[in-house]
Order: sequence, then structure tokens, then C-alpha cells
Amino acid sequence: WMGWRIATYGNVSYTDFILLGFSGLQEFHPLLFIPFFLLYLVNVVANCTVIYTIQVEESLHSPMYLLISLLSAVGLCSTNAIMPQMLLAFLFHSGRVSLPGCLAQMFFIYLMIGMDSSVLLMMALDRYVAICKPLHYMNIMSKRLLAMLTLAALIRGISVVCPMVVLASRLPFCQSNVIQHFACEHIALVSLACSSTSRNSILGMVVGAVILLFDTVCILASYTSIVHTAMQIASGSLRRKAFHTCSTQLLVMFFMYSSFLSSSIVYRAGQAILQDVHNLLSCIYLLLPSTVNPIIYGMRTKEIKQRVLRSFRRSGPTGNDQVISLLPSISIL
Repeated sequence: WMGWRIATYGNVSYTDFILLGFSGLQEFHPLLFIPFFLLYLVNVVANCTVIYTIQVEESLHSPMYLLISLLSAVGLCSTNAIMPQMLLAFLFHSGRVSLPGCLAQMFFIYLMIGMDSSVLLMMALDRYVAICKPLHYMNIMSKRLLAMLTLAALIRGISVVCPMVVLASRLPFCQSNVIQHFACEHIALVSLACSSTSRNSILGMVVGAVILLFDTVCILASYTSIVHTAMQIASGSLRRKAFHTCSTQLLVMFFMYSSFLSSSIVYRAGQAILQDVHNLLSCIYLLLPSTVNPIIYGMRTKEIKQRVLRSFRRSGPTGNDQVISLLPSISIL
């Protein structure tokens, strides 16, 4: 029943694979369905709530909130590229996926990671302009610029991820058709190849450096300038709001980047680490950031939190809700 093809030099190369996430806990897969389904449910509800709240409230149509909405949309896409198939595998012990399907999932996983990083970079740029150049904020951070930056981020993501996927598609997979993972991660699939994968490993590290290293340096440079400017602000309340912005953004950035790097380092540590530990770390960087981000922004952003609570209470707008300042240099997270 398993698919295969004949490689150019005569070896059998599998074209169907079995995703065997948490192989050491196979008998507990039906039980694992429960926490992962709850995680998926929280992810979808939290992201959809943030997106809906920002879209229906005209007062939240400023660049910063639109970027938060974009970050939630990216989180939804990344989660839906992984979780439905993973949950079905837990329930029915059927994690079968074709090679094209596996490559497609790999493409969307890393494209969304790149988009996550790009949106965080755009948010850092927005806060830099709002705090360091407040008088020019409305002229610089226009919706047209946001659309151009989003398109540029999408083009960059496709440009760096496509070569990695294409190179992986050309490998002969004759060692096994069992992927010891719940998703088609690059390293998990490439490890099944029966030819040299040095180019794949180098390209994977280059992609990580292009996306993460470049964005991290730019984001840290932006927030360094923000902190320097905030220290010169006379008003204590505005200074606290500026630092609140930095702490929120840096918390999200640190959680995302550190989980990605820790997973990559552990994968390259080899057999010294249990496979289920690899999978757990992958869960952290693939699933948790997209779940935690809307909760962080929802709890730490007064305007979003007020409107969500107001929706749940089914009460009309109060006078205080309508008098929320929209000045970009003041209405910071």
C-alpha cells in the first residue's frame, strides 16, 4: 500500500510517508488528542477574537492594530497547516501523507515562520516611528506602506523557502517512509534521505539566518532607539507606556525566536536527545507562539481588552470607551 518511486540510480524512493509524532507514546495518542485539541481551540478562538475585534472597531484601524491583526491571521494559517492532520492522526492512527502533501506542508510551515518574523519587524518599525518620529507618524506609516511591506515580506518568505522545498523534493527517500514527527519539518523529512544532505542542511541554516538573524538585529536596533528616546521623555506616564510597548514586543519576539533556536539546536544534537523531546520542542515553536501572541496582545493592549470585554458583557459603548486617544505616540500598547 505504501507509495514508492525508482530513483535515477535504481534505489526505491518512497512517495508516501507516515507521520509518527510522539512514537514513544503511541498507546496514549487518543489521550494526547484532548490537550492538543484544546490548544487548537484556544488558538482559533483567541486569534479570531483579536482579528474580529480589530476589524469591527474603526478606532482600532491604526497601523499598530492592523499589524496585530495580521500577526493573528498568520498564526491561524500556521496552526491550520499542522493541527487538523495531527489531531486526525491521534484519533485514527492514520498519519499518512504523500510526498507532495508533505512538501506543501513544509512550505507553509516555514513561510508562516518567516511571515511571523516579518510582522514583528514591521511592528518594531511602527513603534520606532510612533515614538522617535511622532510628528511624521501619519505620513510615514500609511496603509499603503503596510500593504507594500506585507507584500515584500510575502515575496521574501517565498523566495527563501521555495529553494529549500525544491531541494528536498529532489532527494531519494529510501531509508524509511516513517517520519518521526507530527509534521513535515525540513530536518525530519531530509533525515530519511539516502543521499548526501549537506546542501539541504546548509540551505536550512541560511534560511534561518536570513529570516531570524537579520530580523532580530533590525528589531533590537529599533527598540534600542525607542528606549533611548523614551529616556529623554519628560512625562513619566509616556515613558512608562513606551517601555510597556518594548516589553510586550520583546516578550513575543523572545518567545518565538528562542523556541525556534532551541528546537534547531536540539535537532542537531542527534540521537543523544529522545525523539519525543524533539517533538515537544517543535510543538513549542510551531504551535505555542501563535496561541500565546493574541493572548499577550489582548491582555496587555488596553483598547483591545476593553472592546473584547465589552462584547462579552453585551453592553453598549460607554463614554470612556469613546474617548480613547488615537495619537500614535500616546496610544501605545
